[in-house]
Amino acid sequence: MKLLVVEDEIKTGEYVRQGLSEAGFIVDLARTGLDGHHLALTEHYDLIVLDVMLPDVDGWRIVQALREAKSTTPVLFLTARDSVEDRVKGLELGADDYLIKPFAFSELLARVRTLLRRGIVPAFQDQLQVADLVLDIPRRRAQRHDVRINLTNKEFALLELLVRRQGEVLPRSLIASQVWDMNFDSDTNVIDVAIRRLRAKIDDDFEPKLIHTVRGMGYMLDLNSEG
Repeated sequence: MKLLVVEDEIKTGEYVRQGLSEAGFIVDLARTGLDGHHLALTEHYDLIVLDVMLPDVDGWRIVQALREAKSTTPVLFLTARDSVEDRVKGLELGADDYLIKPFAFSELLARVRTLLRRGIVPAFQDQLQVADLVLDIPRRRAQRHDVRINLTNKEFALLELLVRRQGEVLPRSLIASQVWDMNFDSDTNVIDVAIRRLRAKIDDDFEPKLIHTVRGMGYMLDLNSEG
């Protein structure tokens, strides 16, 4: 998933960018309100982490402009402005959460993950399809070449994530947080085992192969990859 961090404090911005990157996200960092505003309106992001006190355009105006432009991208305010009035203002303007500096990164990460899980709802579809693979979301069913494939709940959740993020390399840490709701432990092979079992059901008896390993990075579902 791709995130935008808008933060003018150099150390804070790098700290947040690095932490979120290590958690498996793709992160763009903007150091001014104007840059952040431009990126937010011209690029696709799954979530925006936004400071209020920026040197040119403040965070209030940015989130207001996003909502006026009908953007539904979740926004998390990360700011030193800690009054109740500020928090109420931010939420009323259209922010989805409000975290006060100084902050623990573990709390920031937890809030980001919570907002991203919520963010799946507006994009909900009854059916997802890639090539001949069809997912029936309400019934939690999958099929290829009109052949019904029996999946466990976790296998279906994993496959749904891969389909929704078709063409994107998903790190193990992201898969762990989104499907198992846990932090990734490099000493465990639970993700690799789950992918192996899913691939056996989805790909072994069918063409084209859809689930691919990107060595050293993670997994992806795509029509035109090898591995």
